[in-house]
Amino acid sequence: MISESAHAVSVVSLLEKASGRWPDSPSVTDEGQTFTWEQTEKRCQCLAWALASLGVGVGHRVAYLGFNSHWCFELFFASPMAGAITVPVNFRLSVDEMVDCIQDAEPTVLLADRDHIEQARAISRECPWLKAVVYAGEGNAPNGFLSYEDLLTSSEKTDLQPSGNDDTLILFYTGGTTGRSKGVMLTHINLFTNALGGLSLYETVERETHLLAGPMFHTAAGSRVYTATMMGTHTVILSKFDVLEMMGLVEQYRINTMQLVPTTLQLMVDHPQFAEFDLSSLRMITYGAAPMPVALLERALKRLPGVSFAQSYGMTEASPVVTVLNGDDHSLEATRLPRLESVGRPVFHNHVRIVNAERQTLGVGEVGEIAVKGANIMKGYWRAPELTAAVLQDGWYYTGDSGYLDEDGYLFLVGRIKDMIVSGGENVYPIEIENVLSRHPDVRECAVIGVPHEKWGESVHAVVRLTDDVVVSEDDIISYCRERIAHYKCPTGVTFMEQPLPVSAVNKILKSELRTMISGDAE
Repeated sequence: MISESAHAVSVVSLLEKASGRWPDSPSVTDEGQTFTWEQTEKRCQCLAWALASLGVGVGHRVAYLGFNSHWCFELFFASPMAGAITVPVNFRLSVDEMVDCIQDAEPTVLLADRDHIEQARAISRECPWLKAVVYAGEGNAPNGFLSYEDLLTSSEKTDLQPSGNDDTLILFYTGGTTGRSKGVMLTHINLFTNALGGLSLYETVERETHLLAGPMFHTAAGSRVYTATMMGTHTVILSKFDVLEMMGLVEQYRINTMQLVPTTLQLMVDHPQFAEFDLSSLRMITYGAAPMPVALLERALKRLPGVSFAQSYGMTEASPVVTVLNGDDHSLEATRLPRLESVGRPVFHNHVRIVNAERQTLGVGEVGEIAVKGANIMKGYWRAPELTAAVLQDGWYYTGDSGYLDEDGYLFLVGRIKDMIVSGGENVYPIEIENVLSRHPDVRECAVIGVPHEKWGESVHAVVRLTDDVVVSEDDIISYCRERIAHYKCPTGVTFMEQPLPVSAVNKILKSELRTMISGDAE
C-alpha cells in the first residue's frame, strides 16, 4: 500500500480523492473503452506495484513512447505513486533523437504502444541499462517485451514512497528546434498550481466531458490530466490528431470542452464537412501554443456562436499557463477587437513583467522580454545547471519571448526575441505583419521571417500558402500590407508554398526551417 507519509501537495492524492468521490463516474475513454475513477485508481496502484517489482524506486524515471492512450494517462499517476518521474517521449522525433532523449533521462523502464515497437527495440539496443521494456497495449506482448496488462494482474502489494511537493513529477522535453531537447523538471506543486489556477479561468464544470486532442508528451495536453482529475472530468482521448475523428468524437460523446492550437482550429472550422457534425455540446474551446491570427478567430466565433473561447499563453517551463484571455474578452464588437490581439492577463498564481536587456522593468507599452514568477515555474532543466541559471534568476523565469503590457494589464506578444527583425535600424515584429496577412481573403497560412540584406541588415520576407484555385502575385501581397501598416514593416519579398508550412510536434510553424529554405533559395 501507499506509505502514510504522503506529501501535502501530490497528484496521487488527487486521484485518490477522485476515486473516493466519483467511484462509478467515467474517468477515461480510449478507443471506445471506458474506465471509472475507481477502476483507474486501482489500475494505477497495480502498475505502481509492478514498477517497483521491476526495480523502479524513488527518483527513478519511467518513459512512455506512444500515442495518447489510457496507458499513458495511468502512468502519469503510477510513476509518482512509486516515487518515480514520468518521461513522455515525443513520438514524432527520429529514432536517433529519441535515443538522445532516453540517454539523457536514463529511465529504468520504457513503455511503448503497438505503433512504436520497432523504435522501442532500437532504443533498447542503445540503452542497455533499461531493466524492462513494457508493451502498453492489448493482446500478446511482442518478443522481448513484458505485457502491461499481465503486470497489472500479477502485481503484488508492496510499500511505496510516493513523491510530492517539490519532488520532480514529470520531465517534459522541449521541442528541440534550436538544438538538443531540454528536459523540463516540473514538480507536484508546479502542476497542482497550474491545475488549480485554470479552474475558474476556464469556467470548469465538475464531471463534464473533455476531449484530450493534443499530444500528451507536451505539457499543454499532459497537464490537463491533472486538471481533469481535480474536477472528476471524463477525458475522451484522441490518440493522434485527425480532424474528422475529432469532430466525430465530439458528436458521439457530447464533448463539452477541448483544447486546440490555431492550426487545428483552422482545420476544423474550414473543413468542408464541418456542418455535417453535431457540435452543439461544445461549451468551451481553449487554444494556445502559437499566436492566433485574428481573422481565424473571427471565423471561428462566427461558425461556433454558442461556444466560449479562452486563449492561454505559456510554455513548458511554466507548467504551462502564464496568461489567459477569457471568454468575456472574445468579442467581435469594434471597440473590443484590439483586445483579441492580446494573450490576456496573468493568471492569479503568477506575476508577469517586461524587462530590457539588463533585466530592468519597463513601463506600459514598452516592448521587452517577458519574465514570469510563481509557484508554477519549473524546478529547472534536467542535468543542465548552467542553462537553468541563465533563465532562472531570483525566482523569475526569463522566457525569451518579447511583448508588452497595456494599461489594463493585458499582455501582447510580438514574437520570440530571436525572431525579431532589425531592418535599417527599425525593430520589426513578425506577428504584426502575420496578423495583417491572415486577414487577406486568399491567404490560408502565413509566416514572416527576416532574411539577410546587404544594405538594411535584414529585410522582411513573407511565406504564404494560398487557398485553392486562386492566383495572387507577390506585388498583390506587398500592396495589401502597405495599405494597412507602416511601409518599413511590409514584406519586400514573398515565397508562395503549395504544401502546408512546416510545423513542430505541437503545430507551431518552424521558422528556423523556413529561414533555411529561403536562404538556400537565395544562394
